[in-house]
Order: sequence, then structure tokens, then C-alpha cells
Amino acid sequence: MADRPINRIRNIGIIAHIDAGKTTTTERILYYTGATHRMGDVDDGTTTTDFDPEEQERGITIFSAAISCHWKDMLINIIDTPGHVDFTAEVERSLRVLDGGVVIFSAREGVEAQSETVWRQANKYGVPRICFINKMDRIGADFERTFNQIKLRLPSEPVAVQIPMGAGSPPDSKAFRGVIDLIEQKALIFDEASLGKKIEVLEIPEEFRDEAASWRHRLLEQIASLDDAVLATYLDTEDISAADIHRVLRNATIANQIQPVFCGASLNYAGVQPVLDAICNYLPSPLERPPVQGINPNAKRGTSDVQTRKPSAKEPFSGLIFKIQSDQHGDLCFVRVYSGELKSRSRPLNPRTGKKEMVSQLYQIQADNRERIETDSVEAGDIVGVMGPKDSVTGDTLCDAQHVILLESITFPETVISMAVEPESSADRKKLADTLALLAKQDPTFKAKVSEETGQTLISGMGELHLEVIRHKMERDFRLNVKVHRPRVSYRETIQHAQEVEGTFTRPGTGVALFAKVRLRLEPYVGETPISVENELKQGQISKELSDLLEQSLHDESQGGGTLGYPLMHVRLTILDVTCSESEGQDIAIRAAAADAVRRGLTDAGIVLLEPIMKLEVVTPDEFLGNIHSDLMARRVLIVGTEQRGDQHVIAAEAPLAQMFGYSTQIRSLSQGRAQYSMEPLKYAAAPPEVLEAILG
Repeated sequence: MADRPINRIRNIGIIAHIDAGKTTTTERILYYTGATHRMGDVDDGTTTTDFDPEEQERGITIFSAAISCHWKDMLINIIDTPGHVDFTAEVERSLRVLDGGVVIFSAREGVEAQSETVWRQANKYGVPRICFINKMDRIGADFERTFNQIKLRLPSEPVAVQIPMGAGSPPDSKAFRGVIDLIEQKALIFDEASLGKKIEVLEIPEEFRDEAASWRHRLLEQIASLDDAVLATYLDTEDISAADIHRVLRNATIANQIQPVFCGASLNYAGVQPVLDAICNYLPSPLERPPVQGINPNAKRGTSDVQTRKPSAKEPFSGLIFKIQSDQHGDLCFVRVYSGELKSRSRPLNPRTGKKEMVSQLYQIQADNRERIETDSVEAGDIVGVMGPKDSVTGDTLCDAQHVILLESITFPETVISMAVEPESSADRKKLADTLALLAKQDPTFKAKVSEETGQTLISGMGELHLEVIRHKMERDFRLNVKVHRPRVSYRETIQHAQEVEGTFTRPGTGVALFAKVRLRLEPYVGETPISVENELKQGQISKELSDLLEQSLHDESQGGGTLGYPLMHVRLTILDVTCSESEGQDIAIRAAAADAVRRGLTDAGIVLLEPIMKLEVVTPDEFLGNIHSDLMARRVLIVGTEQRGDQHVIAAEAPLAQMFGYSTQIRSLSQGRAQYSMEPLKYAAAPPEVLEAILG
């Protein structure tokens, strides 16, 4: 692995809305590159990347799976990500470490809700991407409609480099039968008998020439606008050479100015090899991505703590753990190596814990960890499986102990749903605690804690499906049967208005009395963090140690929950003044006064209960629209828009999560199983009075 040139590596993700064809496309890629010798089928549960029993049973991707393959002279590290919003953390952590992405859209459904979410996530990390409009062989498929939706609904600049010949399936005379390469101006026919391995290259059929000429004109116009030299040539000759088109496409894609668009039908083996060529031709190698930045947590005061690592084997080693997969022999950590070289049996530093971790074995990444290929070292730009680390978690940095760097971690959304679990026998209590700790280490959006009030173990996640999968994993993988109680919504609290308060603490003593007084201002606030603590004390008013202690005390007290016991959010606390006795134990006094001030402030500022609101998209045939609409209104759902998408009606809405439990069963019942929906967390909003009354009982 260490001998491979870095410019020959592509780290890419396959991302899309659920059921757009990500896993099927990945199966075709693995087959055509020789990584597998037979193509798996999602419906049969035989795919390479959906190796978990839960994925095979449901026919969806739940866990991001990584696998390596070769195309021509390139190494392609592929991560197949989930499309269901409950597993958005898998997409988030994958995009954090990828250099490029292939975004798949269904030609029938077009741009769907989760398509927009993954696009925003890719924008967040500046990931260059290409688009593949899949399922051109389905009834209702429409390339141009989907292309226009990409342009209008996503902040994007799509450039069609292929168009389909026809759409839909036989016996329709206009059924999809291949694609037209607009750069080479040839028709490509994929032979189904050879599972798409044989590709016939023909002249463009007469019936498609006018359409191809129109799309090629659009392509040339877009390419010419991106390069001054090419523009001059185009104005003179009204044409651009294939070499210039490829060069400009590559440069503009890497710069995130455009997204080349391809098309095909993965299930019927059409259009996948051109996507492989595009991955190699247009998506960046690690060398073409910006150097990674971090900080040196050990930097002395007054010196710059910003550190940069170039993607070179000569730089000091740095890497990021983006996924941890449980294994009977220990945890397998997936590490993106950003710089330097990582060797087997080495001891890199984890700067978060300050401890060195043992790297006992390195493996080339394979979807199912039973098929491992061990290696001695791996260099910058690659992704590797690491056995050995004990104390590291997702988002941790590993680095050279002599050249410390702490890379930016991965941020994950807050959980929105909780349920109580308990073991079937009291003898399994410790096993339950150990299992939940292990699952939380693997999945950053899964939380487990014991309620102080009830003593119940509460597990929290991103949705009903997420917690159901966790429960099945406990039963199947850990042989741990649990009783599960009804899911609960993760409410939050905030304050109604700004308020200034004083908190005090006094304890008489034989010598000097212990005393502290803290004056605070609490006010509503919306920012990146749920709670913000500002310090307006004059310099030298109290020591830095006591000032830091006061800020931490306010954080701790705020996170302990509001007057109803739910976590606080959208609150800013500003320290206005503090006085305390200069005696032993003043830290205790300050902590107590800070806690008193927060409690008084929450009472005086008035508490508002916040409930999670979900972004809901329902897709239904017209005949069920009325019933579904009525049911949504009964659930306090705010409908924000409707549109026609082919022969389907799409409802965009904002729904309180508390009203959406069991909706999957209800929508199947209302539509004879023909409607579908997707939900994702949108925001927290004030709950109506009846919800607060129900909680207060």
C-alpha cells in the first residue's frame, strides 16, 4: 500500500436519498472492477456492502461500508452510505474524510428530501461531486426534469455530459436503451447478456441527433464560460476539443464550480463504467484537496497553535478516526490518513486523551471485516482499518507524538427520540450497561444514560427505526433480550425573556464565613451551541482559575436541565459581577452561588417547552392525497407546499415528532402501501399549551 502514488488514489462516497440505487450501483462498480466475482442483489440480501443481517432483512443500507477496488491504474476507496435520515451520522462522518462524492438520483422520483440533506452535508465539507441519474428504465423516468430539479432545488451547477436514449421499459417503443456521450458524440449500448461488461459504441441514431446536438451546445457553452482560453477558441471555431472539455471539467469539478451529470440504469447494468471513468477523470486525488488544518493543544501562550499537514508521506503522521466497528477480537477503527505514514505495531498519540494508542494491525478496508487483507504500512491519502486503539472514539485524531496536531472533530446532530429499556433479568444489568457503552462508542448519535428520577435506562437516537435497529443489534449480536417501553420525545427548554438575577451562598464558620454572590443576565439566544456563557467581569476582579471555575459551573448547571428536567437550549448566560470571601473553600461557594443564580434566573425568566419539529415529505399517488392530507392535519402538521412529480403528488410539511409515532403503519394503511415518506430533524419550536399540561400531568 505504501508504494502506491498518492495521485492514483480516489476516496469517494456513494450518497443519495433512500432507494435511489446506491447499493446496487456499488455492487456493479465492485463487479466491473474485479473486486467481486458475482453481483449481489439488494432484494436477495446478498450485496457486499450491506453485510449486516439487519440491512439484508430490510433491503436498506444502515451502516456506511468501506471497500477498496481498482479501475484501470487507480485505487478507489468507496464508502456506500445510508439514505435513511435516521442514519445521517453515517453520511456525516463519511463525508468528513472523503475527497469526492457520487450523488445518485432516481430519474422517476427526482430530487427528494434526503437528496437535499446529503447535498448540504457535502457542501459543508466542500466535497466535489458528480451526479448519476439512475433508474432511466423505470416507468415515469424523466432525465430533463430531474436535471432541472438538481439545478433549481440544490445550490448546484449541473453539467450534462451524457443524455439517455429513451426512458422507461419495454414494451414502450421509447424505452431506455443506452446513453449518448456528448463529449465523444457516440451512443453507448450496454449488453445485458454479458451483465453490462460489453459496451457497443455506435454513431448517434438519427432520432436522437437533434436532442444530442442541443445538449452538446449547452455543454460547450458551460465549458467555454469556465476558461478564458477555451472561450476564445470556442468563439473562433464554435467547437471545443475533447481534451479541453475533459481538462476544464476536471478543474471546475475539483473547484466545486460544477457537477458533471451522467445517467443510466444500474439494475440493468447500464451506465456504470462511464461513472467509474468519471471518478478517475474528474474527482480529486488527496493531493488536489486543501492541506488539512488543526491545532497544537500543547502550544505555548503567545505562539500560534494552528498546524497544517500536507498530503505527503514526508510530513509527520496525522489521521482521523471516522468510524469504529465492533469485532469479536476488538474494535476496528477506520482511519483516514491525512499525512505521513502509519505503520503496524507503532504507537501514535491521541491528543484528546493525551495517551498513546497501540496500532497492532493494519488492514486494507473491506466491507465485511471477515475478508481482511493485512498490510504493514499505509501512507497519506489512504483509508485503513486499524486494530488496537482502546480509548479512542469517533472523531479522534491520531498523530505523531513528536509533532502533535488535533484535527477538527466531527459534529453530529442532537438526538430527538428516547425510550426506556431494561434487561429481562436483573442478572443482565451489567451486561446491558457494557453493551450500551460499546454501542454508543460505535454510533455517535446513540446515547444511553440512567434517569436519576426513575432509575430507568434511557436510550436516545435519531428516530424510531434507529432505536429499533439498536434493539435488534443487542438481541442478535450480544444475545441480550430487553424490554422496551414506548418511545419518548426529547423535549428541550428555553426562557421567555431576558432577566438579571443574583445567586448567593453563605455558610457561617468559626473563623471567616464562606460567602459568594454571582450576578447573571439570562437571555434568549440562537447560535451554534445550545448554551452560551459570556464573561463580562473586569480583568483581575477574581483569579483566572476562579473565573474558569465559574464559567464551567454555569455550563454544568445549565446542562443539568431546566425546571421541567429537560436540557436547556437557546440560552445565553452573561456573568456581570461576582464577589466572594477570600478564604479556603471559595471555589465551593462560587459553585453554589452560580447554581443558585441559574435556578433563580430560570424561574424568573419563565420557561418555554420546546418540541422537535421534523421536516416531512410525503409522496403519494393522487387518489390517496385527500386521506393523507386529512390525517396530517389531525397530527398538528403544518403543510408548507405541494407539487406534482410525474404521476405522484409531493407534500412538504413540518411535523411535531410527538405526533408521528407509528406513522409508517398509518400511511401504508391509508394508501394501500403505495405512498412513502421521509422525515429529518428540522428545528425545535415552542410546544402548544396542551403538550405542557400533559407533561405536568
